[in-house]
Amino acid sequence: MAELPQMGDIYKKAAKEAPAVPHVRHHLAAAVKFSPRAIKHEMAAVSGFNAKLAVLITRGVGTMACAYLFAIIAFIGLPTALATGGEGIVPWIAQTFLQLVLLSIIMVGQVVQAKTSDARAEKQFADTEVIVDRLDEHTAGGIKAVLDRVETLGRLVAELHDKLDPTP
Repeated sequence: MAELPQMGDIYKKAAKEAPAVPHVRHHLAAAVKFSPRAIKHEMAAVSGFNAKLAVLITRGVGTMACAYLFAIIAFIGLPTALATGGEGIVPWIAQTFLQLVLLSIIMVGQVVQAKTSDARAEKQFADTEVIVDRLDEHTAGGIKAVLDRVETLGRLVAELHDKLDPTP
């Protein structure tokens, strides 16, 4: 009797054949740095003055460089806030520092989360394609292998039945 491939071997082969998807961390550096080339590319993808201005501001403010710049601006205003008659430390933290700095950091976080989600979706899509390919009945090792095994088992059961009960 011919040796049938094990189902585990089929899955291992499918995993080896799956297309490699870049790791998420490779996308993060691009998400947090200020890149005029990327901004220009994204501005070219939209039409209209308002859309281009929105892309320019969003991509410019949504960088860690802008967060650091806003932190420096906030710290420049700290002595005035702490001076006699100034707003004080609590309002300065709440109204100046947090609003300026967290705005950029939250925007960077959203970009990072979007890149991570995109990379996960690409990986899941590639995995799904491999699974669908493996389950295609015309693909070697897919459902065809399962059907061949079922057919072989059926023949073995029929042979065993004939040996045990030779009467027709």
